[in-house]
Amino acid sequence: MLLRKLFRTAWKYKAQFISMIIMVAIGVGIFVGFNMEWYSLEKDTGAFLTETNYADYRLINEQGFSEDDIAHIKDIDGVTAATRVLNVNVDVKDRNKSLALFVLEEYTVSTMHVVSGKDYDKSSEGFWLSDKYAAKNGVHIGDTLTVTYRNIAISGEVVGLVKSGEFMICVSGNAQLMPDFTSFGFAYASPEKIKSALGGIIFYPQINVLSNLEKTQIEQAVKTALGKTTLILGKEENTSYAAALSEIEEGQTMVSVLPVLFLLIGVLTMITTMHRLTANEKTQIGTLKALGFKNGKILRHYTSYGLFIGIVGAVLGVALGYGICALVVNPNGMQGTYFDMPHWGLYAPWWTWLLLVGMIAFLTLISYLSVKKMLKGTAADALRPYVPKKVKPLAIEKAKVWNKMSFATKWNLRDVFRHKTRSLMTLLGVIGCMLLLVGGLGMRDTMTGFLSTLDKTIMNYETCINFAENVTNEQAVSFADKYGGDYVASSSVQLSGEPIALEIYNIKHDTVRFINKDNKTVTVNSDGAYISLRVANKGYAVGDTLMLSPYGSNKGYEVKIAGLLRSYTTESIVMTTDFAESIDLPYTISAAFVNVAPDQIESVDYITGTQTKASIMESYNSFMTVLNTMVWIFVLAAVILGVVVLYNLGVMSYVERYRELATLKVVGFKNKHIGLILISQNIWLTVLGIIIGLPCGVGVLGLLLTLLGSEYELKIMLGALTYCVSILLTFGVSLAVGLFVARKNKKINMVEALKGAE
Repeated sequence: MLLRKLFRTAWKYKAQFISMIIMVAIGVGIFVGFNMEWYSLEKDTGAFLTETNYADYRLINEQGFSEDDIAHIKDIDGVTAATRVLNVNVDVKDRNKSLALFVLEEYTVSTMHVVSGKDYDKSSEGFWLSDKYAAKNGVHIGDTLTVTYRNIAISGEVVGLVKSGEFMICVSGNAQLMPDFTSFGFAYASPEKIKSALGGIIFYPQINVLSNLEKTQIEQAVKTALGKTTLILGKEENTSYAAALSEIEEGQTMVSVLPVLFLLIGVLTMITTMHRLTANEKTQIGTLKALGFKNGKILRHYTSYGLFIGIVGAVLGVALGYGICALVVNPNGMQGTYFDMPHWGLYAPWWTWLLLVGMIAFLTLISYLSVKKMLKGTAADALRPYVPKKVKPLAIEKAKVWNKMSFATKWNLRDVFRHKTRSLMTLLGVIGCMLLLVGGLGMRDTMTGFLSTLDKTIMNYETCINFAENVTNEQAVSFADKYGGDYVASSSVQLSGEPIALEIYNIKHDTVRFINKDNKTVTVNSDGAYISLRVANKGYAVGDTLMLSPYGSNKGYEVKIAGLLRSYTTESIVMTTDFAESIDLPYTISAAFVNVAPDQIESVDYITGTQTKASIMESYNSFMTVLNTMVWIFVLAAVILGVVVLYNLGVMSYVERYRELATLKVVGFKNKHIGLILISQNIWLTVLGIIIGLPCGVGVLGLLLTLLGSEYELKIMLGALTYCVSILLTFGVSLAVGLFVARKNKKINMVEALKGAE
C-alpha cells in the first residue's frame, strides 16, 4: 500500500521530484565526470610515460656532451639509465612543414611506442615517423622522407609509425599552444643514420636520465661528476609531463568549483523541497496515523522518498559522468586534440563511490528529518492543514513609504520574509546561473583578447628563423640584417637556485613588441632587466637587484630590475643586447624575426628550421575550438541550473500560496493581476541575484584564470556582449519560468482551497 502511495505522491509532485532528481543527477554527473577526467588522464599518461621510459631529468649544454661526460653521468649512484640525445627542429623538404628530429645514442631512455611497422633498430637507415603527422600529411610506411638539418638534406624510408612520451604534447616551442600535426610532428632516427649524413660526428647537446634521485641530489652529483654547473630540467619542466600534470591539476580544480556549486544547490533544493512536500502531506500523515500506522512505518515511508531520489539521481548522474568523461577523454575528443597517446581508458577514483554512498545517505537523512517533525502529536493534530508560520511586521511597514506601495509590492515583501529559505534558494539559483555564464563567456573573452594582443601587438613578424647551436653571433646578425629583421638570444640561467628563461633582444625593426600588466606596449630600454609578472610574484620589484648565473659557468651577474612585462609564454627575464654587453654577459643568438615568407629565405647550414606566425596562430585557433565547446557547456549548465531551480521553487511558491491565491480570486483579483504578482517577486529576486552574481562571476573567472591558466599571464577581459548576454539570458530564463508558473493560477479551485480549516 505504502509503495503504491510513494509512486502516487511522486506523480502528484512530479515537478518537484523531477527537479530534485535532475539536480542530483547533474551534480553527481559533473562530480563523477570531472573526477574521471583527471584520474583517467593521470592513469593513461602515467602508463604511457612509463612504457616509453620517459626521462626524469634532462641535462642541457649548448656546447654539447662528450663520451666522457655520459660515462660520468652513468656512474652516478641512483642513475638507472642515461643517453645522449639530439633533439632539433628540422624542415621537411618540399612540404613547407617541420619535424622534431629525435636521435638517441642508446635506446634506453625516451623510447617510443610502435603503432605499425618495424621496431627500433640502432643501425637502421630509416625514420620512425609520428603516426598523426603521417595521417594528416598522407605519408605511409615505405615512403621516402627528406628533412633538412644545417642545410644538409637527410633522406630515408619511413619504416614505422610511432607515438612517443617525449612528444605526447607535440608542439614546436613555447609559442605554440596546441599541436598541429598538419605542419609539425616528430621523427626518430638512429645515430648511425645521422652520423652517415653528418660525416661521422653527431653533436649531442642533451642527456636524458632515468633516476629516482631528488633534483637537488642529482644537481650536486652532476656538478661533482662534470666539474661544472649544468642546466638540469626535471620532467615537470618538460612540455609533455608539465602539460599532463597541468591538465590533471586543472581537472582537480574544476572538481572543486562546478560540482560543488551544483551539489550545494541540489542539496539545498532537496532540503527546501522535502520540507515543503512533507508539510503539504501533513493531512496524509494524519490520515495514516488515524488508520493505525505506527510512526516508525510512516517515517520509513517518507524517508524512502529521499532514498529513491538519491539512488535514481546517482544512477543517472554516474551514466552522465561516464558520458562526459568519454566525450572528453578519447582520441577523437577534446583531449585527443592535445594528447597523443595509444591507450585511452576510463577510470574513476575509488573514493568517488564512497562519496556517492555518503551523498545518498545524506539525502535520506534530509527526508528523515523533514518528516520526523510532522509526526509529533496525535492523529487529530496531524490532520489539521499546515499553517505557515507567522512573521512579525517588517521594519519598513512603520515607514511612510509603506503606505505608498501597491498591494502587490506589500504582499510580495511579506511573502519573501515569511519564506526566507525559498527566497534564498531562488537567489542562489540566479547567482549560480550568473557565475557560470560570466565565468564561461568571460574565459572566452579573455582568450580572444589574449590572441588579439598576441597577433596584432606582440608578434609583428611573419617568420621566426631558428639558428643551430654552432651559429656565430656575427652570422646571425648578418642574416637578420639581410632580411630587415631582429633577433633574440634565448637561454636559461639560475635565479635563486631555480632555472629561468633569459631572453636578450635586439629590436630595431619593430618585429617583436612588449606589453606591461595593463596590456599597453612598452619599450625595453638598456637600463636593466625586465621581469615577467610571474617572476615578480616571487617577491621581486622594480629597483631590486637580481643575481643571474648562466649554466656552464660559475660566474654571477648582478642586474637591476628596470620594469615589469606581461609574458604569455614562460617565466622570463628580458633585456637588450646593449645591456647584456655592458655587463659582459655572454649570449648566443638563437632566433631571428623577419617579415619574409619561409620559401623566400636563403638556406644556410646554421638554420635548423622556421616557424611562421600563421602556424602559431593556427594552433591557438585549435585551442579556441576546444574552449568554445567548454563555453557552450557552461552556458547549457547555467540554463539547466536556472530552469530547474527556478521552476521547482516557483511551483513550490505556488503550492505554498495556493490558499492565499484562491483568496485573492475570491475577492475579485483577475488571473492576469495574480500572475503579475507572482512574476514580480521572481523579477525582484532575479535582479538582486544578477547584481550579486556579476561581481561574483568576475571573481570566479579570476580564480579560474589563476588556477587553470597559471602558466600564462592572462589579463581578465570582459566584453559588453558578455555582460549583456549573461544578464539577458539569466533574466530571460527567470521570466520564462515565472510566466509558466503564473499560468497555473487559472487552475485554482477556490472551493477546494478554502474549505479546509485553519
